[in-house]
Amino acid sequence: MISKIPPYIIEIIQKLEAAGFEAFIVGGCVRDLLMDIEPKDWDVTTNAKPEEIMKIFSDSFYENKFGTVGVKIPKSSFQGSTFPLSSAGADSNSSRSNLYEVVEVTTYRIESKYSDKRHPDRVKFAKTLEEDLSRRDFTVNALALHVNFSKVRPFPSPTFRRGIPQGQILKNSSYEIIDLFGGQEDLKNKIIRAVGDPNERFDEDALRMMRAVRFAVTLGNDISVKRTKGPRKLEDMTPFTIEEKTKKAIVKNAKNLKFIALERIQDELNKILVSDFAAEGIELLRKLKLLQYIIPELEKGYGVGQNRHHIYTIYEHSILSLKNCPSAKLEVRLATLFHDIAKPETKRGEGAYSTFYNHDHVGARVVEKILQRLKYSSEIIRKVKLLVDNHMFYYNVDEVGASSVRRLVKRVGLENIDDLIDLRVGDRLGSGVPKAVPYKLRHFKYMVDKVSHDPLSVKMLKVNGNDLMKELKLKPGPIIGAILDVLLSEVMDEPKKNKKDALMKRAKELSKENLPKLREMAKEKIEERKEEEDKEIKKKYWVK
Repeated sequence: MISKIPPYIIEIIQKLEAAGFEAFIVGGCVRDLLMDIEPKDWDVTTNAKPEEIMKIFSDSFYENKFGTVGVKIPKSSFQGSTFPLSSAGADSNSSRSNLYEVVEVTTYRIESKYSDKRHPDRVKFAKTLEEDLSRRDFTVNALALHVNFSKVRPFPSPTFRRGIPQGQILKNSSYEIIDLFGGQEDLKNKIIRAVGDPNERFDEDALRMMRAVRFAVTLGNDISVKRTKGPRKLEDMTPFTIEEKTKKAIVKNAKNLKFIALERIQDELNKILVSDFAAEGIELLRKLKLLQYIIPELEKGYGVGQNRHHIYTIYEHSILSLKNCPSAKLEVRLATLFHDIAKPETKRGEGAYSTFYNHDHVGARVVEKILQRLKYSSEIIRKVKLLVDNHMFYYNVDEVGASSVRRLVKRVGLENIDDLIDLRVGDRLGSGVPKAVPYKLRHFKYMVDKVSHDPLSVKMLKVNGNDLMKELKLKPGPIIGAILDVLLSEVMDEPKKNKKDALMKRAKELSKENLPKLREMAKEKIEERKEEEDKEIKKKYWVK
């Protein structure tokens, strides 16, 4: 484990200890190390006050009231290193990303009342690591690691408050894990448990309720994390469970989510949506009474039946579509989750023959409002709206021709066709059908490929009709087109001939032939090439 800690983190701890202070690696990076996952960032905690930290590290800054000092690490000092650094806590100079990175070093602290359910009214510095760990959100994040630079040093026995269990200290020759709240056991058992009283933790920071869900669905197998030993086996990929008291506290405090900035809510929602257990995450948000404060429009479909084409309710279908969406792109997953968002309001009638006319177009407008409310970028809003608006495209092999496919490609954009198909696959599997990509969807892919190929055209040639008339003194007429067709047929066989000088020389020879012969020379070769190209595209998609 010690070999995975970057040298610059070791150096920061050494300097703090050399100055007579305690220093520990703390939080999520310790959790990740224990899970054999490469940490995304590193945090250090110490009993040194901010002004004392800044004396030790001259190239640092302190621009907050939470005791966090940003220690600048010149990029030149770790060129080639694969170790990530924290991107938070930066100073106001935009040049930071070009010259240096930042490691956050935070003084032990305890916090007072959270009037806004997000930030402490004031921060009071603590004297012990125990006090600092006791304010953290979940047991799996309330872990600290001490690096032993010479020999094993026992961790000082803390003064435990009532109700706090005896801490466990894992020792070896190079490090100690300080675990005062059973975080290692919860990691082993895949449990998300609040530190101490969960009601207090969520009253302090209401966003922690969404973080509980996010950790539950991402810690098992976060697809955005590069693992040191590669991907895990499918049977090992299971979400964490939220402990019962923690779940009850989330339900009780769910209403406090309305105090949280929408940008922060969006950030947590995105992490849930791009995880391997996105569908489970959304359903967990609903069960814990959080979804109504994030996407109430989605809950309108809960328990609402559909028609003879569907075996699931609108909400169930939306969740199952997300679960089966083959794309990992945020925009595609958003569109898949929201593709039927307007069905409740467009539903007419009941039972097997109820209808949902125009739910795609109405849904596009609803999606736009949802994403604007959640502060998504205009680029993401445009893409998701486009996919929802076009997810009902009609295609039958014998009914829809190339012109219709060409119009769809023009409307949606060739760059978005694969994403639209991924939405359609999720939609199809979310309806309970056995095959994700039936023959007609493969045929649709074939048609898109076919109409999007550059057509065999004389426009590909390095000469045109004006060149022929000017250089060969030819008059406008059918002879010009016939010569160009012959040149195209010959270039198809030997692309290297597509050079202006060579083409003009050959055109001069052809100008002496009669028109019927020229046309015959070109027609057979061009048609043959078109058929060959079409066969290759059909073979690619297994269609006839």
